Amino acid sequence: MPVITNIEDLRQMAKKRVARAIFEYVDRGSYDEVTLHANKDDLDALKFRQRVAINVDQRSTRSTMVGQDVTMPVAIAPVGLSGLNWADGEMLGARAAEKFGIPFTLSTMSICSIEDVASAVTKPFWFQLYVMRDRGFAASLIERAKAAKCSALVLTLDLQIQGQRHRDLKNGLAVPPRLTLGSFLDVLGKPSWALNVLSGRRKSFGNLEGQIKGADSLTTLSQWIAGQFDPTLSWDDVAWVKERWGGKLILKGILDVEDAKLAAASGADAIVVSNHGGRQLDGTVSSIRALPEIVQAVGDRTEVIFDGGIQSGQDVLRALALGAKGTMIGKAFAWGLGAMGEEGVTTALEIIRKELDVTMALCGLKDVKEASPAILRQS
Repeated sequence: MPVITNIEDLRQMAKKRVARAIFEYVDRGSYDEVTLHANKDDLDALKFRQRVAINVDQRSTRSTMVGQDVTMPVAIAPVGLSGLNWADGEMLGARAAEKFGIPFTLSTMSICSIEDVASAVTKPFWFQLYVMRDRGFAASLIERAKAAKCSALVLTLDLQIQGQRHRDLKNGLAVPPRLTLGSFLDVLGKPSWALNVLSGRRKSFGNLEGQIKGADSLTTLSQWIAGQFDPTLSWDDVAWVKERWGGKLILKGILDVEDAKLAAASGADAIVVSNHGGRQLDGTVSSIRALPEIVQAVGDRTEVIFDGGIQSGQDVLRALALGAKGTMIGKAFAWGLGAMGEEGVTTALEIIRKELDVTMALCGLKDVKEASPAILRQS
């Protein structure tokens, strides 16, 4: 077993183990991947103020996210196809998050169903909703999330139309995985991945099987999404979802001040500043550049969560310093899962928490809730 010191180590392990089409679905972005790289580069550009001779004993990374006590202000973001990184991946991720004391968000496009995940945990998790053309099906997903006692609904707003992801097309990404000569040769070199995924309870979209025609066929993911996701999605639909759901509502995919104001006015409990991990509009601003002006625009009217490029505890603290109350990790979670299953997810969370704790100390902070722009250099 190699010595694992950071998230990149988990990424490299996942790259060696997981089928290329699935790994690159997680790893890559849309078009020229300008925004994908900006997410990380702009986080790295934020420099900390190193402080000394300050008592930083008895530190705490504990906080709250959307009213939930958390061991650190990090939630696992909704990641589609997680169960193709490791058999029953969503169930394992939810279980690791529950044990660690942070929220887990199940994607509409998960392999394990809402009911599968509910059977694997003892505490509520969050469910992420895409509004399909068939509003009746969207309503049924909301009812299933209620029945599973999900504690928050995360409504994603930035995928009415899918940005082109070149690698998905080149890899022929499909669910269940489609066998081409390239993918066959790739899987031949990764027998442990193939055997593992074949052992899982599901091989297709668990929330959609038997619900939407074509969802469990060998059509490509891009073609399926183009036919099912609804470009007419509007703020009226947000109000419709809010009324039907009746619980805590989080709006994900906010990147513009005007949209942030509308989201706050809609009565959402939280918004997620996100560009879908650089997987949608390429050439738009990084999430971290958008964060401060959105925080200023919404004030205390709604909680602001940050998503986009977080691969370390340092990145978490940077986002908190610029006003986020919590953060989300997607790629870091999926790499941990792909590397070592549930143990890998736990390892990723432990790495991030340790890095967060040490960085707080070296910036002179004892409590993560005290993070502010004062810990960042202004130059």
